[in-house]
Amino acid sequence: MIDYQPFWQTLAQSGETTYTLIVRHHISSATIDRLRKNKPISTTTINDLCRILHCNVSGILEYSPNTEDQPL
Repeated sequence: MIDYQPFWQTLAQSGETTYTLIVRHHISSATIDRLRKNKPISTTTINDLCRILHCNVSGILEYSPNTEDQPL
């Protein structure tokens, strides 16, 4: 399962807000909502967030195995 909890911690430490992400950096409000709900986002968006927040991917998301994931 992909969890975006690290994003919220990184965002709080960055000096940016969801407002500045939307207005200044043109991250859509739908993307912010997807992050809030742990829904999938594109790798392009992850790249953009890493560039904006000056962090690695680990500052945006973490993976943990989950038995509720779809079978492979």
